[in-house]
Amino acid sequence: MGKEQDFEKTAMKVSTVSIVANVVLTVLKLMAGIIAHSGAMISDAIHSASDVFSTIVVIIGIKISRKESDKNHPYGHERLECVAAIVLATILAVTGLGIGYSAVTKITGGDYAGLTVPGILALLAAVLSILVKEGMYQYTKIYAKKIDSSALMADAWHHRSDALSSVGALIGIAGARMGFPILDPVASLVICFFIEKAAYDIFMDAVDKMVDKACDEEMENRLRDCAMEQDGVMGIDLLHTRVFGNKIYVDIEISADGSKTLKESHEIAECVHDSIEKSFPKVKHIMVHVNPADTP
Repeated sequence: MGKEQDFEKTAMKVSTVSIVANVVLTVLKLMAGIIAHSGAMISDAIHSASDVFSTIVVIIGIKISRKESDKNHPYGHERLECVAAIVLATILAVTGLGIGYSAVTKITGGDYAGLTVPGILALLAAVLSILVKEGMYQYTKIYAKKIDSSALMADAWHHRSDALSSVGALIGIAGARMGFPILDPVASLVICFFIEKAAYDIFMDAVDKMVDKACDEEMENRLRDCAMEQDGVMGIDLLHTRVFGNKIYVDIEISADGSKTLKESHEIAECVHDSIEKSFPKVKHIMVHVNPADTP
């Protein structure tokens, strides 16, 4: 229970920092965009506002996924965090497409001379946004990896998408001030592809965790080695693993001396069970079956 509480506590702390940072940035960028007459900065402010909604989705997903097992959900609720990650990936993809569509419209429009040249305040706001959002990306990513949270990792990439969006705004604003307004939509179009790639990776990771994908070969080899180290285990006949949210379920068949009593065989199985659960904190459930070894 302690690990579950640490998971939720860490996720809530990171999410709270994220919401506060995004609210402050949204207000600052919106004011800078209005005062400096920068449409790019106003759009960037809206993007930051969408991050607040995304983080709220993360909080809801993590809160629900940490609920205890019940009669209707005997295996727990971990997969609901994956649902939150899919929702965030969708938001990220839509955001990227919106940026891309706007960029294509401006590029094909051709009315570059009619664009208003933004003030220096918008340029400074873009630089501040890049620094803060990249810092938030690194901060959130570290904790997402620490607690193995796909939803939190999705939120980290949303911070990175906002930083990239601000890079596009910076290039566009600087380009407009130097007489090259076309740089704004071109940079936005490039950013669109980065955002879509991140959304795809997040989506596929969440889907893999929802369809009982097996662990990687390295993890399965480590599980085999752990089982073989236990007294009485003569071999591994079968090993099946499946990723369930951010947890792992294991089914393993071991072989032992067929002349041993039922109690002795049960003790060997219990030893394997306890050793794997102790050595691998991500293993939530393990089923151990004992087969008689084929000995002459």
